[in-house]
Amino acid sequence: MTEASTLIIFGATGNLAQLKLLPSLYHLESAGLLPDELRIVCSGRTEFNQETWLSRVREILEKHARDPAAVDQYEKFCRRMHYLRGDVAETDTFEQLATLLRDPQFPGNHVFYVSLPPVTYGGIVESLDHAGMLTEDGAWRRVVIEKPFGVSLESAQNLQRKISRHLREDQTYRIDHYMGKAMVQNVLVSRFANLMLEPLWNRNYIDHVQIMRSEKLGVGRRAGFYEDTGALRDMLQSHLMQLMALVAMEPPVSMDADDLRDEKVKVLKSIRPIHPSAVDAQAFRAQYARGRIDGGTVPGYLEEPGVAPHSVTETYAALKLYVDNWRWRDVPFYLRTGKRMAEARTMVAICFKQPPKHFFRSSHIERPPPNWLIMSIAPEESLRLEISVKEPGLEMKTRQISLDAPFRCENEARTDAYEGLLLDVLEGDRSLFLRYDEVEWAWRIVEPVLGVWASERDFVPTHPAGEWEPEEVSRIFDKPHHRWRHRPDPE
Repeated sequence: MTEASTLIIFGATGNLAQLKLLPSLYHLESAGLLPDELRIVCSGRTEFNQETWLSRVREILEKHARDPAAVDQYEKFCRRMHYLRGDVAETDTFEQLATLLRDPQFPGNHVFYVSLPPVTYGGIVESLDHAGMLTEDGAWRRVVIEKPFGVSLESAQNLQRKISRHLREDQTYRIDHYMGKAMVQNVLVSRFANLMLEPLWNRNYIDHVQIMRSEKLGVGRRAGFYEDTGALRDMLQSHLMQLMALVAMEPPVSMDADDLRDEKVKVLKSIRPIHPSAVDAQAFRAQYARGRIDGGTVPGYLEEPGVAPHSVTETYAALKLYVDNWRWRDVPFYLRTGKRMAEARTMVAICFKQPPKHFFRSSHIERPPPNWLIMSIAPEESLRLEISVKEPGLEMKTRQISLDAPFRCENEARTDAYEGLLLDVLEGDRSLFLRYDEVEWAWRIVEPVLGVWASERDFVPTHPAGEWEPEEVSRIFDKPHHRWRHRPDPE
């Protein structure tokens, strides 16, 4: 049940708040899911008074709400709003905020959403505590932190030490918006609500697993962030490793937050460490070069504004991991992500093993292709199962057919991942938020790769923008017949 509360957004004038948070809150308002007693305090460095801020909110919703026509009904939403000009680097900001929140119109339960760069997290939490705003005197306090949580194992540990002086773990909500996507959550439902899959979900039947997130966009104006981050940190260490944990985890005792996260941590702990000498065999990086996207020429990464002329920052990263437990021993998990690729797509592809005996050697049938189970997360949300059947006719020939199930009907509305996650924060449901040990173990997995790549600064392979990865990435495959699966449908 959602209690009366006050949501404070630091960085309300920034891109994340304007593109995602405010539209998502408005969509929840339109659906009648926000409690009447919720108040929203928006804080930013820009000089707005209440009137000009509400005018700005109207512009944001007209541009980014799913149903712009419904923006005319936004009066109730705006009545929740209060704007507070402030800079999180200034102590006065937190003193003003503490004074404001003592006003009876603002409910005593507080959610602080830090929609700002990670470098500010520790200082904001410390300032909130010094101003007395994290003290729970009959009301709860929650702090939402965006990714990335650190840029390395050491920085993540340092950040955790800093915020844990002021926050308990159950007050800390580390948000990964991928966990809020409906189809990502459907991975859990597909696995644990369908008994027919469970007997096959192990090393006896599965040959390998592929988890992919590709983008057509380049770094754009994010070169400053990307130069310090790269594809491995930005996507693979966080989003894709979380997807892998959902695919590989054991059934939890319940769907309670800690039971679910306990099983994910067990997967991350079971991943075989990558020795520095094995990095070349288990990891690959590349950059996009000049190429063509949608019929037009686009620049290469080194030509993007703000990128160092000789940068070896990866815009493509692939990783081969093994989960050394009873269920998955020696089954390779291939994770990859990249910018400026042929398509924008996110999917999980499960490749099953071939039958142990080829029964049709005396017929015209060649060895049939393997069965695949494809969970498409974006752009379409669907489940696809590929099996071999006999072709019509007198001869014994086979072909592969697919059983396709769209996850969403045409008349069913789409929701943004932030809508569900914001509602979860208000309700105190931490199931889809990251616990610190998940974050730390994910950093431990990629740390050897980051170390080797940091020392190899001379050369990075490239691929033309608009095309898939370089052929050299095939060196990480376990078997000669392994190939990347780029799409849910056969290519």
